[in-house]
Amino acid sequence: MKESPLRNKSLDFAVRVVQTSRTLREEKREFALADQFLRSGTSIGANLSEAAFAPSSKDFLNKCKISLKECSETLFWIRLFERCGLLPANETESLRADCEELRKMLSASCKTVEERLAAQ
Repeated sequence: MKESPLRNKSLDFAVRVVQTSRTLREEKREFALADQFLRSGTSIGANLSEAAFAPSSKDFLNKCKISLKECSETLFWIRLFERCGLLPANETESLRADCEELRKMLSASCKTVEERLAAQ
């Protein structure tokens, strides 16, 4: 499988999500929120990895859009953690910045594939 900056970034982000979820469970006892955040934050990269082996451009686009939706959900959880004071402000800001960067990269990827499909 060819290296992809987007897949690498999503994997790095997923590691942070796992670590943050662990903190939310162990230190804050926020099991349900930690689980929701874990599911959406790790799903970004999982869907991108699946997209790498998509049999068609349409299937690739579908997986890319699912990743984008999961990224949007993850941003919601980060904002919620910030507003509820569950994580330090510097941590939520860093998580948000990484997730926003992923969102922008995903949006660009989806747009590129959509344009290619439209040109066919």
